[in-house]
Amino acid sequence: MEKYKHKYGAEQIQVLEGLEAVRKRPGMYIGSTSVRGLHHCVYEIVDNGVDEALAGYCTEINVVIEKDNVISVTDNGRGIPVEIHPKTHISTAETVYTVLHAGGKFGGDSGYKVSGGLHGVGASVVNALSTWTEVTIKRDGGLYQMYFEKGKTVRKLERIGDAEGTGTKVRFLADDTIFESLDYEYETLEKRMREMAFLTKGLKITLEDQREETPKRAEFCYEGGLISFVEYLNKNKEKLHKTPIYIEKSGEVPVEIAIQYTTSYSENIHTFVNNINTIEGGTHLEGFKRALTKVFNDYARSHNILKEKDNNLQGEDIREGITAVVSVKVKEPQFEGQTKTKLGNSEVTGVVQSMVNEALSTFLEENPNVAKAILEKCISASRAREAARKARELVRKKNSLETSTLPGKLADCSSKNPDECEVYIVEGDSAGGSAKQGRDRKFQAILPLWGKMLNVEKARADKIYGNDKLNPVILAIGAGIGADFDITKIRYGKVIIMADADVDGAHIRTLLLTFFFRYMRPLIENGNVYLAQPPLYKISKKGMEDIYCYTDEELDQKYKDLEEKGISRDQLGLQRYKGLGEMNPEQLWDTTMDPEKRILVKVTMEDAMKADEIFSLLMGDEVEPRREFIQANAKYVKNLDI
Repeated sequence: MEKYKHKYGAEQIQVLEGLEAVRKRPGMYIGSTSVRGLHHCVYEIVDNGVDEALAGYCTEINVVIEKDNVISVTDNGRGIPVEIHPKTHISTAETVYTVLHAGGKFGGDSGYKVSGGLHGVGASVVNALSTWTEVTIKRDGGLYQMYFEKGKTVRKLERIGDAEGTGTKVRFLADDTIFESLDYEYETLEKRMREMAFLTKGLKITLEDQREETPKRAEFCYEGGLISFVEYLNKNKEKLHKTPIYIEKSGEVPVEIAIQYTTSYSENIHTFVNNINTIEGGTHLEGFKRALTKVFNDYARSHNILKEKDNNLQGEDIREGITAVVSVKVKEPQFEGQTKTKLGNSEVTGVVQSMVNEALSTFLEENPNVAKAILEKCISASRAREAARKARELVRKKNSLETSTLPGKLADCSSKNPDECEVYIVEGDSAGGSAKQGRDRKFQAILPLWGKMLNVEKARADKIYGNDKLNPVILAIGAGIGADFDITKIRYGKVIIMADADVDGAHIRTLLLTFFFRYMRPLIENGNVYLAQPPLYKISKKGMEDIYCYTDEELDQKYKDLEEKGISRDQLGLQRYKGLGEMNPEQLWDTTMDPEKRILVKVTMEDAMKADEIFSLLMGDEVEPRREFIQANAKYVKNLDI
């Protein structure tokens, strides 16, 4: 092995002092320097106010996106302590903002019973990653202020006047040399603030965006807490019972749960620890699922709904159509990393399971009509699951008897390396034919689709197996569906949906995305799904190379560019593409399939909660919410074919 020829002694060991480590490796502390990391900085400061609310001292938090993307967060909590800290010998407030792992969230005698900010790095990290930070504190009858630049103290904490009440106001400008963009997304912050208000019963959170001429403002306060949360999540769904089931227990590990069943076929469970969204679940989710399965099976047996000959209902049967929010408060939570996506405290499983066993059993005994409605759905789900299993085995058996398990219309690529292979799912045989002729056969596979596709939002899994439109997609991707889906078995690293740039094409894209979201979600989470962007226009002129435009704005700009070269519009031909089939193989390759020139849009899932809401709204059974959505958003539609 070749050795690197450089010195390796004491002088080569770098020691990062203060907050330099944060600026050197920001991703370790906030996940990334993308827009997600930018928003995480806001959450860290807001979480400090929420921790005050959890401790019983804060009732209101105001968040403002000021002009030039300055963030202001004000709470009416106790205010950060201002006295000199015995260990750092500077003010406690300055310590909180300049020393990692300094905060009131450690040890048995800490300032908080429970807290989302486990690591105590939130305030100091935001300070380190900001061009400047200004902190104003109201406490002990005084008004105090301090000022920092890139994590370094410029103005120490000083009393600048008298003040009534208590609270903390933090203003900061994120550092544009660290973050890819300082453009905050109002909708992203709005979603998070709403979520925090749901989880902290009675806490009022306001969000204001002052960047536009007409400011946006939203106010969130929910006395119903998790009940309001579940009702909000189900607002576009048909419910099996009107009022959510509510379970609450105080104690060493306080637990709060709200449950409501709908007529949908998907499972929708959200879990939180100390108001932190644990998107990967953990021990609290495990305890909830175990209890749910046991309680409903025990009830069905004791009331003779399940006969002696019947098998027990499985967990997936009982969770079909459920919407639930599980929130626990843990004194010393064990998370996986600073991003806090999975709870690891083993003792929480038993606490949640025991509490749900007792409370839910009592509820079902006291509400037999609700119990009956839910169990009827569970038993129906069980029958559908069994039918799906038989259909799946039939499909597997059929495929094993055939010479190939790949769909007949698939034109596969020669490479077998998923990392370099991609499959284009193409609308229509005509476009599929052009794509097959125009592709690079080494790494590009083509799967043409035709006819109307199944809307899986309105169908169970048993209707999907053997479906002549979806089965080719399942076989081509090669990783199964639903609970059987295995991301390691995908045959193509890129699954590219290529549909016409019209209303029908948009509908096909939506149907396929609904299918991927409900039955192959890891495919989206892993970043394997893309949308091809075919051009909308072709500008042509004899003796000139064709120019393709993908948006109306690009078309206008190209016209202006050509006019500057002395070519007027009336000298040019313009074609508006309405279908992929209008392009010959060479044009399709040049515009939509050539990796050097094409535009692909990666389908990502920043927010599973919002995605579930949108798919339920657009593709579900409830007509009225969809009509309202269309009426509210019709003015934004472009290129509508009439």
